[in-house]
Amino acid sequence: MAKSKKIAGMGELAYVLGVILCALGVCFSAKSGFGVSMVVAPAYVLHCKLEPLLPFFSFGVAEYVLQGGLILLLCPFVGRFKKKFLLSFGTAVFYGVVLDFWRMLFGTEVPNELWSRVFFCGLGGCITAFAIALLLRTYLPQQGYELVVKELSDRYGWAMGRVKWIYDMTSLVVAILLMLVLFGEFSFSMIGAGTLLLTLVNTPLITGFGKLLDHFFVFTPKFPRFHQGFEKHFN
Repeated sequence: MAKSKKIAGMGELAYVLGVILCALGVCFSAKSGFGVSMVVAPAYVLHCKLEPLLPFFSFGVAEYVLQGGLILLLCPFVGRFKKKFLLSFGTAVFYGVVLDFWRMLFGTEVPNELWSRVFFCGLGGCITAFAIALLLRTYLPQQGYELVVKELSDRYGWAMGRVKWIYDMTSLVVAILLMLVLFGEFSFSMIGAGTLLLTLVNTPLITGFGKLLDHFFVFTPKFPRFHQGFEKHFN
């Protein structure tokens, strides 16, 4: 039997879908009330504290404000400010706006029923992993979180997996410290069972979804001239 032909030219679509679905997954994880992933936990803690005081400080705003700060902190470690850093911040803003849209659409209230909370937690984790698998296959800029890991790995020759692990653990510690300082107590709705579950299953899910995507699609640029210009001016 002849092999089915893969669909090519998915590079740009993977970026758009990846950002939109990543925001949806984070929205569902937060809605479960079981905690969010350690990567977004610091922004979520800040949002939960500051939104009652500053109504405009939504989860999405907290995300791109924090990522903007991370990108600025990255500059001294890599020795300069690169133009693609601005694009990564643009991706963070795009993601933040979409995240706020999803939260407006689905609401921010945690369901009373346990099955609903479990459903949102599981669905959010799966969607986020699928979205990250898409984003890993596009040449367009990822968010500040991934940018920091990649730039530090490239600059110092460190193993990316190790840098990612250290970054994730640092994010978790920062989120816990922020929670204790700002709220004076630990809240399982910010960092809880869902956070632990996402930590355990995220990498295997991303790997599995990646293999599935590669079976059906080829993530080459749909617009080669745009891709060439992007590589020339931002890499």
